[in-house]
Amino acid sequence: MDWEPDIPTTKKAYTQAIRQSKPLVRWRNTEALLRRNTVALLAPIVPLSVEYRLRRTSKLAEESLSELAEIDLDTISDTELQPARILIGLSFVGFAALSIAFLLLYLSTLHPELNSVAQIQHYWYQYIWFVCLGVAGLFLLGREAMRSHCLSMTSPQKLRWDDQSGWK
Repeated sequence: MDWEPDIPTTKKAYTQAIRQSKPLVRWRNTEALLRRNTVALLAPIVPLSVEYRLRRTSKLAEESLSELAEIDLDTISDTELQPARILIGLSFVGFAALSIAFLLLYLSTLHPELNSVAQIQHYWYQYIWFVCLGVAGLFLLGREAMRSHCLSMTSPQKLRWDDQSGWK
């Protein structure tokens, strides 16, 4: 006696097709499904000029995501992703520094009665978030700096210890 329900074969085939599809293709299809319904819902409501821009933007998104779906993520090497990781690290550090600067500007202009201890006491949560964001960016940059040094050295080029002269 079998107590498990029968799953239709079409559902099994659909589930297997989803698992085998590439992530960017899945993203394109999911986004297109949501975007097309949203555009169809909003088009009759908004003014004609906004509807035209909405449809044009939807078409541009369709073309861009179709180009992205053609990219095979398995062919992208680690060294090709290094500039993107460096930019993300720099963005984290820059955004954190800018946020702390804006927080200090906000506190000095709108709350001049607070001294440094009171500022930190009232706004410690924001300070912690911005500092942690900057530290995360610094970790990304440090990781990339160490990785690029290790990647540039192939196995025959690795440094060896020589008893007489030190490192070679």
